[in-house]
Amino acid sequence: MTDSTAVEARPINRPAITACVILAVIMQALDTTIANVALPYMQGSVSASADQINWVLTSYIVAAAIMTPPSGFLVNKFGRRRVLLAAVTGFVVASVLCGLAQSLVQIVAFRLLQGFFGAALVPVSQSILLDIYTPEERGSAMALFGVSVMVGPVLGPVIGGWLTDHYSWRWVFYINVPIGAIAFAGISFFLRETKTSAAARLDWVGFGSLSIAIAAMQVFLDRGAQLDWFSSFEILIEAVVAVSAFYVFLVHTFTADDSFVNPKLFLDRNFTVGMLFIFIVGITYLASLALMTPYLQTLMGYPVVTAGLVMGPRGIGTMVCMFLVGRLIGRIDTRVLLVIGLLLTAWALYDMTGWTPDVSQWTIAVTGFIQGAGLGFLFVPLTTVTFATLAPEQRPDATGLYNLSRNVGSSVGISVVSYLLTRNGQINHAIIGSHVTGVNPGFRNSVIAHAWSPWTASGRAALDQVIQNQASIISYIDDFKLMMVLSLGAIPLVLLLRRAASQASSDHAMVME
Repeated sequence: MTDSTAVEARPINRPAITACVILAVIMQALDTTIANVALPYMQGSVSASADQINWVLTSYIVAAAIMTPPSGFLVNKFGRRRVLLAAVTGFVVASVLCGLAQSLVQIVAFRLLQGFFGAALVPVSQSILLDIYTPEERGSAMALFGVSVMVGPVLGPVIGGWLTDHYSWRWVFYINVPIGAIAFAGISFFLRETKTSAAARLDWVGFGSLSIAIAAMQVFLDRGAQLDWFSSFEILIEAVVAVSAFYVFLVHTFTADDSFVNPKLFLDRNFTVGMLFIFIVGITYLASLALMTPYLQTLMGYPVVTAGLVMGPRGIGTMVCMFLVGRLIGRIDTRVLLVIGLLLTAWALYDMTGWTPDVSQWTIAVTGFIQGAGLGFLFVPLTTVTFATLAPEQRPDATGLYNLSRNVGSSVGISVVSYLLTRNGQINHAIIGSHVTGVNPGFRNSVIAHAWSPWTASGRAALDQVIQNQASIISYIDDFKLMMVLSLGAIPLVLLLRRAASQASSDHAMVME
């Protein structure tokens, strides 16, 4: 954006417009995690299986991933104010539709719609803050922006748990109505429109092929376990569509004059490594968060409010360490900070591999805080070092791809760990069950023989429930162990990163969300 445009776009009341766009960001950030604790209640309401209900999370993330890169084009074509108002309106309407949904298909479709509209809220709001404040004031503005982004992981589980317990899971979506209404009114009144460009063009072939590839891949992952993978014709079709669309995207990217993705970005080693790095971060953080809800509520029997409260410290750890690391950037090599973040994450996941349903609330809260702290040590240094060696004119395209990689990593991670949880649960059940026979020495104990008698229907049902619980515990441990290995496996990537001559601590603000 030119300086003259920035001046013309300056709002009448900076504090008011800041409050309104921050409110829009908080609304979007809340919906990333607020639905997690309500998933078991949604599952029963829409008659979904344990792996199917995770589509509520992945559909939102995938839609946001697809629509984040074109945000810049939409602003240039239609104007920033119009795009932001349309995004707020669409997000609120989609939220209401999610609350009214009566089936799994409906709620997933409306979550897709919510993700499509919500994708533009954060980057457009961020660009507004960058324009209305002077270079000297932008540091404080971006700190406030960072807090608004991170308030979602902190308050989301707590608010979601309280609303679900006192009202209904539908209120985790209805809460967006008053927030969105205030944001819409403030933006309408205070924010002026920016100049538009009739010459703005979007590479529809590149955007369309990449979108189709991501969507087909996600459906492939979500439906694969249910349909027995490649024995299903539907899965074969989805795999072919995903591979074909990605092939078209690659060919078009490397042959078109002005493609949707600039391939020269990947000549920068830091950016390429950062893309892989943030993909792994996306897997380990949101996937583990998706596992925690059924673990706490199903295996441990926690009420929804309690589950939300013990998950809250995770976001607090992230927020605290983001502020701490922001002061350390420039004083300590960012690669050292990245290693600390990975080790903290791996340690937390290692601790989770020793959990049983008897683990204390204090342990859950402390381990969550440490895992959140690991993300805080990862997020700021990683965004800084990833973009530090790119030319300024390359950063707008790069930020879109960076967030795309994080969102795709999150959705893929949730799908994979959900599949492994179901699959390993069945395998573990069969293995444990094979040792439970009428001649097992354990049944010589009269108490056990009475409660879990294999010779009566009630005894077999009780025995099967115990076996199922044990199989589930082992399956959760396997998933936590997988994410721990991924975190440790990412450490060698740090060695590939180059230290930039100048790493401004404010660079991370380019890609806070």
